[in-house]
Amino acid sequence: MANHSEVRPAFPARTIRREILIVLALSLGASAIWSVVSFLAVLTEPGGLSDASVAMNSARAEAERPWLDLSRQLISLALALAPVALALHLLALDRGRPFGLIGLDARRPVFDLTRGAALAAVIGIPGLGLYLAARGLGVNVDIAAASLNDVWWAVPVLLLSAAKNALLEEIVGVGYLITRLKQLAWSPAAIVTAHAALRGTYHLYQGLGGFIGNVVMGAVFAVAFLRWKRTGPLVVAHAVLDIVAFVGYLVVAPHVSWL
Repeated sequence: MANHSEVRPAFPARTIRREILIVLALSLGASAIWSVVSFLAVLTEPGGLSDASVAMNSARAEAERPWLDLSRQLISLALALAPVALALHLLALDRGRPFGLIGLDARRPVFDLTRGAALAAVIGIPGLGLYLAARGLGVNVDIAAASLNDVWWAVPVLLLSAAKNALLEEIVGVGYLITRLKQLAWSPAAIVTAHAALRGTYHLYQGLGGFIGNVVMGAVFAVAFLRWKRTGPLVVAHAVLDIVAFVGYLVVAPHVSWL
């Protein structure tokens, strides 16, 4: 754990709390609210969760205009990273070196890659089993992880989408948020619980299986950050998980009837 001098806030507690609310309202907090609304909407529809489906990484224009689709994809990905830039900027105001503070620098590349790959395996394999079990029980929606048109740039866009998700969730949800909560003198248990609940809630649109799986993932990632003081492994793990899910679905789904 960091010592007191590493986390001593430069701003009053009320300023930090207000800042956290603003950053989350512009990013993961807003996603959590919409996810709850989506979950409730599905529950009140005929068929409920078992008959519902969610399309991720969808086409943004008709197949006849691939240039427009690609333009919208790239613009959406770039704008989605604005909260990441904001969080890093705010950390820099009182810390000076935000990338070093949250462990997203090049000081320990082997550590980040190996720990990230291990985390991806620990989370990914049971996660797939949980998804299939939740679908079988009818408590999770059917997730189409890649719904792009048949275009040459589908895989590069999916790779960028995976990177965007990893950077947004791990920098804002872990690096920024946990750093600020430590400055507010939250206990490790409270920090882990808060982050796990947040991560689970903004994935609630996937159903109860997605919620539970991401609560567990959030708890593991929060503990890892508190122990390692690095988001590098978390970004690697998250990117690997999403790349396998997105690109794997694109390749496998047309040939497997149950996907």
